[in-house]
Amino acid sequence: MKRFAIAGIQMPVSAFEENITRMGHYVAHVKHRFPWVDMVLFSELAAYGPNPLRAETMPGEAEERLCRIAARHGVWLIPGSLFEQRDGCIFNTSPVINPQGEVIARFSKLFPFLPYEKGITAGDRFVVFDVPGAGRFGISICYDMWFPETTRTLAAMGAEVILHPTMTDTIDREVELAIACASAATNQLYFLDINGVGDGGTGRSIVVDPSGHVLHQAGSGAEIIPVEVDFDKVRRERERGLRGLGQPLKSFRDRRCEFPVYQRDSGVDGFLHTLGPLVKPGDHDQSGLSGPGGPVPDNPALPATSGNEQDPQ
Repeated sequence: MKRFAIAGIQMPVSAFEENITRMGHYVAHVKHRFPWVDMVLFSELAAYGPNPLRAETMPGEAEERLCRIAARHGVWLIPGSLFEQRDGCIFNTSPVINPQGEVIARFSKLFPFLPYEKGITAGDRFVVFDVPGAGRFGISICYDMWFPETTRTLAAMGAEVILHPTMTDTIDREVELAIACASAATNQLYFLDINGVGDGGTGRSIVVDPSGHVLHQAGSGAEIIPVEVDFDKVRRERERGLRGLGQPLKSFRDRRCEFPVYQRDSGVDGFLHTLGPLVKPGDHDQSGLSGPGGPVPDNPALPATSGNEQDPQ
């Protein structure tokens, strides 16, 4: 049995103070209490909260501190994500740190939560990585899950587990729980959706197995979620079918149809171009609110938000 243990950390996140010290305490506690845990996964923007003013280049001080935590405790560490300064832009980036404290990959969020997550540049690269002797992992961040193509692409690249840090404090969390279940079942993989609490979200993290069974759904407080991933189960279900029934990945592979909607010049997506600009409802010219010089700008003193969350109050 090829098993691997992951602890999701639903941790209180502050938008106004650094949280890396607390993250280190959590990792130490997890390894003391559950020494069989191989990987620790935090929520989106856990290190500093949703404040792009804390963006750093990578490697940088924050990432180096996280690398030391991974090496000190000998665990794979997915520290949620951090705002990354790169090429004059800000990305929402998740580093993948191995037990030796080395960054082996970085994934930048493909779909910033527009129009609310203003000023954050979208990534353009999918990331999967292998853990020797275990299996293949893929990463997506928060709003990425709302686009089923992202999880399907990672599955097609061989991902058997999706690590999905999120930062959601809005009323659509119930919808995300359904998406997590559907993503696991339709792609026959484990889906770990880890949310924060406090300024980092409303909690309710969820872990779903490749049969679509919910292994755990957290409450709204701080919580440690250690689970075992059974890679043999993933491979068996992909071979024999989900619960011995549907084999969606094979059916997708053997499809006769193509999807012209993904060809930008096909014209099939013409309706989408009738939907208007991607702006907040009632925003700027739509609301009629404008100052003497034009539309009233967003308050530059407020940090941008990320995931499906509101500006911190």
